[in-house]
Amino acid sequence: MHIIQTKLPGVVIIEPKVFGDERGFFMETWNQERYAEGVTQDGFVQDNLSFSRKGVLRGLHFQRINPQGKLVYVLQGEVFDVAVDIRVGSPTFGQWTSVVLSSENKRQFFVPAGFAHGFCVTSDTALFAYKCTDKYNPQGEGCVIWNDPDLSIPWPVENPELSAKDAEGIKLADFPLELFPNF
Repeated sequence: MHIIQTKLPGVVIIEPKVFGDERGFFMETWNQERYAEGVTQDGFVQDNLSFSRKGVLRGLHFQRINPQGKLVYVLQGEVFDVAVDIRVGSPTFGQWTSVVLSSENKRQFFVPAGFAHGFCVTSDTALFAYKCTDKYNPQGEGCVIWNDPDLSIPWPVENPELSAKDAEGIKLADFPLELFPNF
């Protein structure tokens, strides 16, 4: 596998080795020993799947209680995926990075705990998979508004389809800092 560092320390893009022939392909999506060497030593406790249609935007989510690192990738379709550093005291607090993930490029994106995460579907539909380093805790979740003008993320959609929770997200600058993890 090839690991690409992003401008945010700990957030990496992974290009797995893909073995293909006329029958199809084979690839390893996670290997504890290999990923511990270059991606994360955190263990994963939960796997999730999300299916969405074009224009759906999910995020920017984080958990104050049970913060989750996520290894994300697309099984079918394509998404624009974003990680935002929300760790108080981090030299990159409030900065973001993005990657296009697709079933064609087979890239993965590791977003450590302490980052908000979101994605927007750019293909007709997308089947999105992610491994989490901690369990989901609805009492501890938070949402930074997707179109926060201070972040200026160039989402590939002007009027995304949002959940009620995501539509009520809060600007990063309006969150009390004690709700964010420390660096």
